[in-house]
Amino acid sequence: MAEENINLPPGFRFYPTDEELIEHFLYRKAAHLPCHPDIIPALDLHQYDPWELNGKALEEDNQWYFFTPRTQDRVSSKGYWMVLGADEPITSGSKRVGVKKSLVFYIGEAPVGAKTNWIMHEYHLLDCSTSSRSSQKQRNPKIVSNEWVLCRVYEMNCSPQASFCNDGTELSCLDEVFLSLDDLDEISLPN
Repeated sequence: MAEENINLPPGFRFYPTDEELIEHFLYRKAAHLPCHPDIIPALDLHQYDPWELNGKALEEDNQWYFFTPRTQDRVSSKGYWMVLGADEPITSGSKRVGVKKSLVFYIGEAPVGAKTNWIMHEYHLLDCSTSSRSSQKQRNPKIVSNEWVLCRVYEMNCSPQASFCNDGTELSCLDEVFLSLDDLDEISLPN
């Protein structure tokens, strides 16, 4: 997504907390409320591998943000996303407002794919219902849809120093391992 589409003043960056992603973006999407500025696009997760998100999702500091329909099946053309560990609760003050699932991308077919260093945090609303107290009903419109999740995708670096290809593109950790295996042919071992 190009910088000129964001409509933020110069010098401002999109760097939301987990709580802000849930309360100011995902909640508004689920309640069918307008979000100003409307900068996070809706994408179909099945259509894109993580390295194809550039130019399609909102990018900030090598992190891509997008809404996608809620699904259990997280498969793309080249691989699949696998859940890592337990869900992490997201709180606002002392109130739980959502959960964050962490996933890693595997190339190939489940369950024997090759693990990559692509990570996705998938944000879910905790509950579709609102409180029965009339004061909260006036402030918080009823969520009519819990069909959306908000995703943050990034490539995790293995080392503090990035490795680059000849054309200037950054190598992933998996690429570095495969390239280092090619060097084994040049090593001579003593007899």
